[in-house]
Order: sequence, then C-alpha cells, then structure tokens
Amino acid sequence: MSNCKVLFLLFRGLFVSRSSLIFENLALRQQLTVQQRTIKHPKLKRKDRIFWAWLSRIWPQWKSALIVVKPETVVKWHRQGFKLYWRWKSRAGKAGRPKISREIRDLIRQMSRENPTWGAPRIQSELKLLGHEAADSTVAKYMIKHKKPPSQTWRSFLKNHVKQIAAVDFFTVPTVRFQILYCFIVLRHHRRRIVHFSVTANPTAKWTAQQITEAFPYDTVPRYLIRDRDGIYGNFFQQRVKNMGIREILVAPKSPWQNPYCERVIGSIRRECLDHFIILSENHLCRILKDYMDYYNNCRTHLSLDRNSPSLRDIEPPSKGKVISIPQVGGLHHVYKRVA
Repeated sequence: MSNCKVLFLLFRGLFVSRSSLIFENLALRQQLTVQQRTIKHPKLKRKDRIFWAWLSRIWPQWKSALIVVKPETVVKWHRQGFKLYWRWKSRAGKAGRPKISREIRDLIRQMSRENPTWGAPRIQSELKLLGHEAADSTVAKYMIKHKKPPSQTWRSFLKNHVKQIAAVDFFTVPTVRFQILYCFIVLRHHRRRIVHFSVTANPTAKWTAQQITEAFPYDTVPRYLIRDRDGIYGNFFQQRVKNMGIREILVAPKSPWQNPYCERVIGSIRRECLDHFIILSENHLCRILKDYMDYYNNCRTHLSLDRNSPSLRDIEPPSKGKVISIPQVGGLHHVYKRVA
C-alpha cells in the first residue's frame, strides 16, 4: 500500500460515519486474519518499517492494531532507526574528541616499553609534566601490552646491584731471577675501582683473608664477592668472608669470562704497565703497581664510565687556561690538565 493511499484513507475517515468505519475495520481485520493463516512470514519493505516505527511514537494503542508482526519487532525497528540517526549525526567531519598526535603516541609507547611496571596513571602524570594532556583511557589504549608479568631486564638488575658487588683474583709476575710473585687485587664493580692490591711470594688462605679485611673496612663491605675456585681460597678465607656478611659467588670451572671485570683489569695492568718493566723484587713490583693503581683509579678513562675515570674527573673548559702534561707510571702514561 502506497503512502498516498494511506493518507487518503486517513482523511476519508474524517467524513465517514462511525458505523461505516467499524464495519470497514472488521472487514479488513478478517482479511488480515486469512492472510496471516496462509502467509507465515510476510515480507515488509523499509517504508513499512518506517511507518510502524513512526506510528508507535504518536499512537499509544498501536499494539492493539498490530497483526502482521509482533510488537517486539516494531521496537527493534525503532532502535535500529535510532542507531542510524546517531550514526548519521556523528558522521566524519563533525566535532568530537581531537586525535592524539603521533609524538604523544610514540612517547606513551616509549615510556611503557622502558618502564614495564608503570601503569596508565603513572605515564599520564609523566606526560603532564612534559606539557602533554591525555586521558587515562587514551594512555591505556596506546600502551604496549606485555604478554608476561612486568619484570626488569638483566641490565637493570645488575645495575641496581652493582654497588654491592666486588670481585677478587690472582695473577702471577716473574722476576729477573725467575721467581714467581703472586699479586692479589680487589675490584669494586661500581666505577671499576681497584680498592686493594698486595703482593706475596707465598700466598695462603690466611694471608688472603687478611687482604679482604684490609680491603673492606667498617661499612664498605659488599654484599657479593665473585671469585674463582682456586684452592688458595681455603676454609680460613671462606669463614672470614662469611663472618663479614659477604656472600661468595663462585664462577664455573675454567670459565674466567664469568669474572670479566677482574680479568679485564689484569689484562690492562699487563699491557699498560708490567709488559714494559723487568721486575727486580717484590718491593719493586709493589712500587710499580702502586703508581699504576693511582693512575688507574684517578686518571685513566673508561668507555663504560662515560669516558671518565673511576674517581670522577671534572671537565675543564678552555677558559681555565692552557693544557699541561703530567707524567704517570714513570712516563708510560700522561694525564692532561689545564692551569691558569
């Protein structure tokens, strides 16, 4: 039935008697009942749905006249129409929440990746301090989703504990008379500083334990001590270390790479110092090593320490004056400073 015909019948009803309308309504309902018995699922077009959705809003008794479909179907049509209306009203080009910039999205992902224990509120606070405004839901949307529970990296773990780690090791030096001298060094991993060294011709567990006591006085005792499995670290040494509250970490057999900092320092001592001397005696070796340790701790630069020395050196700008050269370790090395 066309819309024009529906409007015609509506106006016609204004001029027809009430009894005629009653009989006409009865006849139409009887025909609809017959049609409902013969056609189980009548096919309705979009304009039919629009008509019933409109009629349901202006006529309270619309359910009593509904036969072709159930009232719930008309309610569903109305809801679909409401969705289509708001979809049209919210179409592209209309005002809404502004898009977040690529810079902020990349910053959120960077913070989430570098700080796996941070949540959206923490990242939002950091963004606010950087002059960026973003809602919690926006931050959570662009955060990196971690498959496993948040955990710090090995680099972060070692960095957090490096101040409590020390390492020890022996190396041998032959004298001019082919006597073997044993040099014992103690290295703090933080700042790669050599805190103690000593030389002897006859190392024992008791002598080694005494060196540990001298290396860590008072409150400078580390939590962990890395060493190899040499028999020189006997029961006396182990008991002394335990009484000092130090936990020993033993490297695997024949695995010097597991004590890398000490091995690297020993290599530097040989290449930069001992390979250029003929050792005459134990005292001679002690004097040479003392000069080199002073140079190593206070002057020698390290790539891993941001190109600075274990004891921090100040950066001297050109305004401080000209550069002078100061010999170190008998002239094998030099340190450069500015003087007015």
